[in-house]
Amino acid sequence: MSGSISRTDPILVGGAGGFIGGWLVRYLQENGFTDLRAVDIKPFDEWYQVLPGVDNRVADLRSLETCRDAVRGISHVYNLACDMGGMGFIEANRAVCMISVLINTHLLIAGRDEGVQRHFYSSSACVYNTDLQGVSDVTALREEDAYPALPEDGYGWEKLFSERMCRNFQDDFGIETRVARYHNVYGPHGTYAGGREKAPAAICRKVAEAKLAGEDEIEIWGDGEQTRSFMYIDDCLLGTQKIMESDILDPINLGSSELVTINQLVDVVEEIAGVRLRRQYNLDAPKGVRGRNSDNTLILERLGWEPSTPLSVGLEKTFAWIHDELTASARPSRRAAVSG
Repeated sequence: MSGSISRTDPILVGGAGGFIGGWLVRYLQENGFTDLRAVDIKPFDEWYQVLPGVDNRVADLRSLETCRDAVRGISHVYNLACDMGGMGFIEANRAVCMISVLINTHLLIAGRDEGVQRHFYSSSACVYNTDLQGVSDVTALREEDAYPALPEDGYGWEKLFSERMCRNFQDDFGIETRVARYHNVYGPHGTYAGGREKAPAAICRKVAEAKLAGEDEIEIWGDGEQTRSFMYIDDCLLGTQKIMESDILDPINLGSSELVTINQLVDVVEEIAGVRLRRQYNLDAPKGVRGRNSDNTLILERLGWEPSTPLSVGLEKTFAWIHDELTASARPSRRAAVSG
């Protein structure tokens, strides 16, 4: 049930118009995979990356019939499709996030019926019991900490349910499933404005906007002492492929173990930008859990590898891209709070 996937096997990437999905299609193509199908609900002009030589399709994977069309002739599925965003979005759109359960469910049903061999599901650290994440100096989360279940309302419950759906389809129908729990992925070619952005991109945008406009203040949601780890996109892509080609049957963490406060995150971006800004703390804004970090014991044991790109290195590349985007548009986006 493990082993490398043939470079000629037909592969579907669901959510290919999004940040991670777009990068995954590029990664697979650059690594010699020649039969790629990319599907996303967004029109092509809203995809973050549209790659040539790929069967690119605009389609709504919440529909079972659409999923049947999408997986027909496909050997392996990477499901990254879901309705999500930063903490501000998921706390205000719990039902919307829950509806994404249709995507994974219908892809699995269609995959069972159409003979898909292996199905990768991108889960999230939001599945973890929130009672274990109440302090900044948090104990890193192990895979078994998802139970007893008390995940992030809405988004976290959808992810946890879909994990179980993968395991049950594997047990009952023989579809090989792989599940990675992503921890705060960031990098270029992603959302950095509009309300769905996560903390690294939002802070890079805010600092860049302040620098370009000659302002001296940044707004932060919470007191800035909430903690997270952030995984650079290159590590996410490599880890995803390693897990897909492994024999790891249970959900596994895929994240950096470099824990930082949001204030420290701002420090790093300010240093990259060459500015120092006053910080306005919005204590009434959505903040999420107090602390979250990835315990990488299992991935090191099973794969002999863990995400290792230093936060400063990844943020330098991310800030440069966002700064260039803002400069090119000459229209800094409307000011919005930074989510933690």
